[in-house]
Amino acid sequence: MLPLTVFSSRLFTSMNLVTLCLYAAIGGVFFVLPVQLQIAAGYSALRAGLATLPVTVLMLLLSAPAGGLAQRIGPRLPLTVGPLVTGAGLLLLTRVSPDSSSYVVDVLPAVVVQGLGMSMFVAPLTATVLASVEVDHSGIASGVNNAAARVAQLLVVAALPLAVGLSDQAYRSPHAVDSAFGKAMWICAGLCAVAATLAALLVPSGALLAEPDAAPRAQPECLAHCGFSAPPLEPGSAERPAPPGRGEPAAH
Repeated sequence: MLPLTVFSSRLFTSMNLVTLCLYAAIGGVFFVLPVQLQIAAGYSALRAGLATLPVTVLMLLLSAPAGGLAQRIGPRLPLTVGPLVTGAGLLLLTRVSPDSSSYVVDVLPAVVVQGLGMSMFVAPLTATVLASVEVDHSGIASGVNNAAARVAQLLVVAALPLAVGLSDQAYRSPHAVDSAFGKAMWICAGLCAVAATLAALLVPSGALLAEPDAAPRAQPECLAHCGFSAPPLEPGSAERPAPPGRGEPAAH
């Protein structure tokens, strides 16, 4: 089911390491942020859930243009800058505390910066993963990358509360939750920095640039992203009908 030869591609292996770091950070923040908002800042469950809506909106609006930009300039810059911007947004979230009184002042700037950073790297990440293997293995590559993201989130949900001291007793104290949340955001921001470093060192800037006589590569079909639990699953290789020529009606 999983040909291990796909890991002979240095780029494919590198991108899955980047995925592990990034989605561990994302999974960590979206796990502990609602706890912080409800217990420390006094938000209702509904209000805490809606607090991160700007991230989804920004990804929906900006992920497709970010993917197009990566196709023109290469993926290294978006995969380096995007995680760093995301990490900056996570550090801004440390301003959320039991004394926070305004969503617009204390929460919104942080989630906007985080959403901008995620919009920069999600689409280029998927495109680079697909470009790192042969077309026949594009579906497998997408599945492995999606699995890496989900494993990262499962591990961080299990390990992060233990690492920052979120025990059963801590959940009852706003100040204990606030202290653990600050530590968690620094850990998640550190994971984003590690991902940016790996991308800067291991991802060639021309990975997505078309070259003459180059072997065909799979292209992402999911151009707009609004989910942040894992990269989108791309379909396996299949022959697509050629686009209609000039003057020919398109099929519906």
